[in-house]
Amino acid sequence: MGSGAGGAPVTARSRTPTAGGATPRVSLHLLGGFRLLHDDAPVVVPRGLQRVIALIGLRPSATRSHLAGLLWPETPEERALSSLRTALWRLRQDPCCPLHTDGDTVRLGDTVHLDVDELVEAAARVRDGAVPRTTGPTGRHDLLPGWYDDWVLLERERLRQLRLHMLEELAGNHLAAGRHGEALEAALEAMAAEPLRETPHRLVVRIHLAEGNAFEAVHAFYVYRDLLLRELRLEPSPAMSALLADTLAPIRHASRREPPPRRTDRSGPSGPPPSPRGPAAPTAPGSR
Repeated sequence: MGSGAGGAPVTARSRTPTAGGATPRVSLHLLGGFRLLHDDAPVVVPRGLQRVIALIGLRPSATRSHLAGLLWPETPEERALSSLRTALWRLRQDPCCPLHTDGDTVRLGDTVHLDVDELVEAAARVRDGAVPRTTGPTGRHDLLPGWYDDWVLLERERLRQLRLHMLEELAGNHLAAGRHGEALEAALEAMAAEPLRETPHRLVVRIHLAEGNAFEAVHAFYVYRDLLLRELRLEPSPAMSALLADTLAPIRHASRREPPPRRTDRSGPSGPPPSPRGPAAPTAPGSR
C-alpha cells in the first residue's frame, strides 16, 4: 500500500501534524467504488487489503473472529484468523494505515472520514425533522459496485433502502410544509434511484395535486401505470389509484354515461319497437 504523495503516519486518536501543523485528512470512500485518500492524494491499496479496510469501516469495533469469519467464510477459523493477522500487519507497515487496533477489536482511526457516515447521518437528521441543505448526491452511488461478498450485498441493500426512505420522508416533510418545489426534487431523486418503486411516484402525484396541477398529476399516474404494466404486468395499488379518484371521477362518469335515446319519426305510428330478431318469417301459401 503506497500513497501518491508522502505523508506522516496516521494513527488512531493521534493528531500527528503535517508540515505547517495541520492534521492529515484521511478519507475512505466506499460508495461508487473503493478509494482511500490521504490529504486528497490517492493511496494505492491491493484488492485483498481493500476488502479488510472496507469491512472494518462498515463494521466498527468488530472482533477479529467476526471479521475473519466474514472475510474468509469457507476457511477454518484458525486459518482465517491467521490470514487476518497477516493482512493487518501488512496494513500497519504503511504510514497511511487508516486502522486502529484495540485488543481484540479493529476500527477506523479517529482521523478517518467515511462517506457512508454522511448518508447515515443525513438520514438520521431527516428522521428528526431537520431539512439538510442537500441530500440528492448523498449516497447516490451503490456501495462497492462489482463486489459480491455476502456482507457487501447485505450492506449495499441496507444503504439503498436507507437512502430511498430518507428521500421519500424528506419529500413528505417538504410537502407538509408547502415547499412543493423541494418536495418534487426529493421525490424525483427517489424515483430515479428506483423507477419501479411506487412510493416516489405516489408522492409526485400528491405534490402535483397540492399545487393544483391536475394534468401533471394524471400524466404522472399514467406514465407510472404504463411502466408497471410493461415491466411487471401489474397495476398501481388501490392507494395510488385513490389519489386521483376525485380528479378522474367526472371523466369516468362521462365516459360511462349511456348514449341518448334514438329519435323516432313523429309521423309514424307509435307502438313497441321492432323485434331485434329481424323480419318475420314469410307466411306459408294457403294459410291466408
